Amino acid sequence: MSTDFTVAPSPIEAVPVSGPPQHPLGRIPVQDVRPCVDHGTRPAKSVVGEPFTVTAEVFREGHDAVNATLVLTDPHGTERHLPMTCTNPGLSQWAGEVVADTEGLWSYRVEGWSDPWATWVHDASIKIPADIDASLMRAEGALVLDRAAADPDRDEGGRAALRSAAAILRDEEGHRATAALHLVTTGTAAVELATTPHRELVSPSRDLPLLVERELALFGSWYEIFPRSEGAHVDPATGRWVTGTLRTAAQRLPAIAGMGFDVVYLTPIHPIGTTARKGPNNTLEAGPDDPGSPYAIGSPDGGHDAIHPELGTFADFDDFVAEATRQGLEVALDLALQCSPDHPWVTEHPEWFTTRADGTIAYAENPPKKYQDIYPINFDNDPAGIYAEVRRVVQVWIDHGVKIFRVDNPHTKPVEFWQWLIADVAVDHPEVIWLSEAFTKPAMMHTLAKVGFQQSYTYYAWRNTVPELVEYGTEVSGEAAAYMRPSFWPTTHDILTPYMQFGGRAAWQVRAALAATMVPTWGIYAGYELMEHVARPGAEEQIDNEKYELKDRRWDQVVEAGGSLIDWLTMLNRIRREHPSLQLLRNLTFHHVDDENLIAYSKSRTLPDGTTDTVIVVANVDPHSTRESTLRLDMAALGRDWGDRLEVEDLVTGARWDWGEATYVRLGVETEPVHIVSVRQP
Repeated sequence: MSTDFTVAPSPIEAVPVSGPPQHPLGRIPVQDVRPCVDHGTRPAKSVVGEPFTVTAEVFREGHDAVNATLVLTDPHGTERHLPMTCTNPGLSQWAGEVVADTEGLWSYRVEGWSDPWATWVHDASIKIPADIDASLMRAEGALVLDRAAADPDRDEGGRAALRSAAAILRDEEGHRATAALHLVTTGTAAVELATTPHRELVSPSRDLPLLVERELALFGSWYEIFPRSEGAHVDPATGRWVTGTLRTAAQRLPAIAGMGFDVVYLTPIHPIGTTARKGPNNTLEAGPDDPGSPYAIGSPDGGHDAIHPELGTFADFDDFVAEATRQGLEVALDLALQCSPDHPWVTEHPEWFTTRADGTIAYAENPPKKYQDIYPINFDNDPAGIYAEVRRVVQVWIDHGVKIFRVDNPHTKPVEFWQWLIADVAVDHPEVIWLSEAFTKPAMMHTLAKVGFQQSYTYYAWRNTVPELVEYGTEVSGEAAAYMRPSFWPTTHDILTPYMQFGGRAAWQVRAALAATMVPTWGIYAGYELMEHVARPGAEEQIDNEKYELKDRRWDQVVEAGGSLIDWLTMLNRIRREHPSLQLLRNLTFHHVDDENLIAYSKSRTLPDGTTDTVIVVANVDPHSTRESTLRLDMAALGRDWGDRLEVEDLVTGARWDWGEATYVRLGVETEPVHIVSVRQP
């Protein structure tokens, strides 16, 4: 671990960052290679096994055939040459699919090249049947085959096939012209040149970086808890609250894993200050038993590298992580870089904060909001010291088994700090995943993703109408998907939109279903199962918010009573695991529904055995009404002909239907609000 913020850069930073690089135009022009993040100064992102498409514009002068190859270079320098296809013949757009099979920093480039064999086949197929220069065409074809046979990377079997074809073309007495043309363009020589083409005038684009990470960076289901509430209860003898602990929180892990979640995310577990401590519902007067906000970090018991004494010890935390691992869960920890006035840093390093004109330290504000219990860190005061201390703190938790950090308000800290921190951690711990909680301006959200955050909170919670969802889904699955992976959360401990407050059960079902199927990573905040929908007056967050008090949800009684969304959430996560198409981001296609309140989209993925997994989702975003309409499927986008019929199974109800281009659907409060259907193979 480095404690110096000028440490040698990780592979992410190894890419030059000065201006758009100049690359000479080759003999065969190759332009507009995509994805290309910030002119190639930052890596595009992928995970192991994730297919994505590289495109480029490749052309040449005149009428000779041009072709393109996608060259993928692994972290060890081994190159893989992959064919590209012209997607709009005559208009120079080429595409090829990339799938990386190991983590690390890769690169890719596109090589344009002259294709003399394709040029000859085109010309010969016109001239020889018309008996125009037939002998000359045969001779020229034989010369092309001679040159191809001399390629240094061709094996002996391939050389023999090409030489045999050249001999056929030269044998005018033994093979008539049309017969010779047929033999060489359909036989083993043609197969050889299709698999190992003869490339002339090869012109490469510059290499672009590709960072390949582990699967959880793209695909996962998160469950958020306040550990102090798990096991919290009122003592019947005293009438006073008893806090939950890390040990009682660990007892909740089997239920979380049982619903199919992959990540349990803990809000801050550090000591909480008493100065300006917030009371219930963000009031400024805290009683002696009020626990305070866990985001007001720091007290005489310690700071970001300590555990609140009421929660337990590091031994308890280690046991929590071990139990999570046994349950198939990873632990994500909140990294909230702000301090209570009682934090040790305030007395040890007052220069790390902003001093106002009256000599006081400035507390956090986002007018009209005030956070009197929090001091923001001023990263411009002693950046070397702050960088080193935060890096040390992060390492403490990595050493105790944390491999995921949910970062609170990263947009209020310098971007260059995150670029350095994430890169420095990646040197020794490339498996660490960072989730950006930045509900802010698009430029900041996107830049945080570009400099290293693997995942990003999004505006999903506020996108409720069909046009909003289609526009946003198209955005996050399009060009931005090369570097920003969205995480969809219907609610958080800070967010309870009017849609969720007043939509009833259907709203909570629909928002979970859309989040779980539209993008690969989604999350919920504990209590979603109970549809906790009552807001604090004047705020879009829950009343009696868990940020300021303990909460006993009586999970044992919830399970016994039924009526919760536990089964719904479990179903969604099961569907996600069973259908690989839902584990990708860039494969989202929207379809039209006549009723503007119904949304439809599909996701498809070709599996290693050659079959295709396709899921179609149709949902009614009006939580108050049952609506019926006509779904109009884009059959071409589904890989089918327009007259085809689809055998589908509803994964929500088990019903089976026969769907075509135009299909009647009925969804809403009187029936199921969502269809999630699996399309059977033709």
